Amino acid sequence: MKKSSLMHGVSIVTGILGALALLAAWIAGEGGTAFGFSQSHLFNDAIVLTLLSISGGVCALYRRQLESESRQ
Repeated sequence: MKKSSLMHGVSIVTGILGALALLAAWIAGEGGTAFGFSQSHLFNDAIVLTLLSISGGVCALYRRQLESESRQ
């Protein structure tokens, strides 16, 4: 399996988890919890997971470019 395909999959999974964390934070409400985590904790999780997803996507694009250059 190519590294670019692996990183693309990782970025998709972390993006979905980030979106789910954001939805859980909205469901938790101002002073409540969801799945045992506070709203602020879930917002922080969503931020970190989204940043990981973006960096994984950039990494996948970079790796795909390197792989295409090495074939030529």
